[in-house]
Amino acid sequence: MLRRSLRIPAAGVAYLLTAAMSSSAMASGPEEYADVAVSSGARAGPGTPAAMVIAHRGASRYAPENTLAAVDAAHRRGLIWVENDVQRTKDGRLVVIHDTTLKRTTNAAKLFPGRAPWRVGDFTAAEIARLDAGSWFGKRFAGERVPTLAAYLRRLDRNGQRLLLEIKSPKDYPGIEAQVVRELRTHGWLDRDHVRSRLVVQSFSVTTVKTVHALVPQVRTGILGAPDVRKLAAYARFADQINPRMSALSSRWLAAVHRLRGPHGRPLQVYAWDVAKNTSARSVRARGIEGVIE
Repeated sequence: MLRRSLRIPAAGVAYLLTAAMSSSAMASGPEEYADVAVSSGARAGPGTPAAMVIAHRGASRYAPENTLAAVDAAHRRGLIWVENDVQRTKDGRLVVIHDTTLKRTTNAAKLFPGRAPWRVGDFTAAEIARLDAGSWFGKRFAGERVPTLAAYLRRLDRNGQRLLLEIKSPKDYPGIEAQVVRELRTHGWLDRDHVRSRLVVQSFSVTTVKTVHALVPQVRTGILGAPDVRKLAAYARFADQINPRMSALSSRWLAAVHRLRGPHGRPLQVYAWDVAKNTSARSVRARGIEGVIE
């Protein structure tokens, strides 16, 4: 996903913290999710609540994306939800990285000069663990590593944060859906607390989202993109969210999404990304958009 700057006023961050904590306290049953549920208004006036803000690849304006440093940067700024991207190494380990190649955000081209185009799936976990995933962003992040999904989950738990997990390029990693589910289960992320209020799994691949729902129907799922409204009813059988690029949205499309209920009986939600610079979280929520991935 492309990244632009969303203006998050202090009041929006305060609302995010308050609403997330209060909604968690109100959840009363396994099928009732502790998401931020707020009513939309006609205008983004003083009483309009802010949309939920999800830290895209961690706080990636303040630390190198998809690293543990970015998770901690989000935590320091009061951002409870973090988005990441998961792929698989040559020897079958799950790692957190956005691009399908290592070139842009690591020193793979320098360390392994003869192995272009440096695809993630062509390197072992041990080789990837040697890479510097921070220097490209700033000298003070030199030595930051590409984290395994296991390490990432542990850090989120330590910080008390929540995860919007994207399964990246699943066509390159057959069976990755089941592997992600196993990893989540191993690290306690399929218990009642995590499933109710701390985890959503998403992908651009509709097949992948459908597969995850079949494997763990209790887990909330999201489809990335803005599918034709004629497909929405079918997708609502296994997806709780439709998460498009902001520029793809129209009032008519949003209304069509919100008329439908997902597999857990709640109205479909929309978490938008690629939000224009200087857009406030309150004005986004006034349009009927529940969250922004920024």
